[in-house]
Amino acid sequence: MPVFKNEDNGTWYVMARYVNWKGERRQKCKRGFATKKEAQEWERMFQLQNASDLDMSFEAFTELYIRDVKTRLKENTWLTKEHIIRTKILPYFGKLRISEISTKEIITWQNELLAYRDEKKKPYSQTYLKTLHNQLSAIFNHAVRYYELRSNPAAKVGNMGSEEHKEMLFWTKEEYKKFSFEMMDKPVSFYAFEMLYWCGIREGELLALTAADFDFEKETVRINKSYQRLHGEDVITTPKTKKSNRMIKMPKFLCEEMQEYLSMLYGLKKKDRIFTVTKSYLHHEMDRGANAAGVKRIRIHDLRHSHISLLIDMGFSAVAIADRVGHESIDITYQYAHLFPSKQTEMADRLDDLGKGEVENVS
Repeated sequence: MPVFKNEDNGTWYVMARYVNWKGERRQKCKRGFATKKEAQEWERMFQLQNASDLDMSFEAFTELYIRDVKTRLKENTWLTKEHIIRTKILPYFGKLRISEISTKEIITWQNELLAYRDEKKKPYSQTYLKTLHNQLSAIFNHAVRYYELRSNPAAKVGNMGSEEHKEMLFWTKEEYKKFSFEMMDKPVSFYAFEMLYWCGIREGELLALTAADFDFEKETVRINKSYQRLHGEDVITTPKTKKSNRMIKMPKFLCEEMQEYLSMLYGLKKKDRIFTVTKSYLHHEMDRGANAAGVKRIRIHDLRHSHISLLIDMGFSAVAIADRVGHESIDITYQYAHLFPSKQTEMADRLDDLGKGEVENVS
């Protein structure tokens, strides 16, 4: 048996032999078990994982899921999923055998989450509940698709919660002008918000901008990356979606403003980030500016909504707007449908004219 006791400190360790995916013989050592039983259980689960045997625990299968999926996702996306798995899923399902988890266990888990109330007596939001269930279902789907689990019990039970559509707030051009006036005392804030409002870019896209992204002759700014703060470090990633990679044509006044701003940055290199402030700084400045200007407080992301609503008001199509802001046109149509002028009356009138014409021709 590959389980041994460390006589120096009294703990147990495992020396497990296995064959990797290349057919090569390998050995893995795992130390620090308090009891022989714990070491034996770990070795058993390790061998089940290596054989892809679904007699393993849900926790052991989750390690396989992580190995298969983690490298395919952006780090910030994975951190969100990992937190949900670790805090909301494994504590309940971890020790159960994945092949024996039934709809009964899923329903009980859902009911516990639905009954949860925090210290302020507030439940989990409908969107969060849906996210939790989707993650659990994703793990079972992975087992069904790649490891021959018979069925997905989470899918059989169905989702809990629903997607909540929060009220979409935005500033009119007049409101933004009042706000931007209050930002003029801090150039970095003023120019950052100018880019957010007049280009409709995302916060992470703004903070990733470098001098090299601007072409003032063509009056364009290139969006091809996003900024994240992960594990206390600055991380530059690809944009949110493939559609997010884009060139944005800037209005002439904004080109002049950004040239002025870049000239203020002493020793700036082409690939240096031009906005080295934090997201919390921008949120604080939103508070300060909104209060000083006497306009409603909106989120940073609502500046993107404000830009889109401005373009809709100017008469641009959903397709043209989508290209500018890095959305799919169907998303623009769906999310901002209430802002587009209604064509229903015009449609009915023109159909009426066609109908009358046909009646007159028949008579």
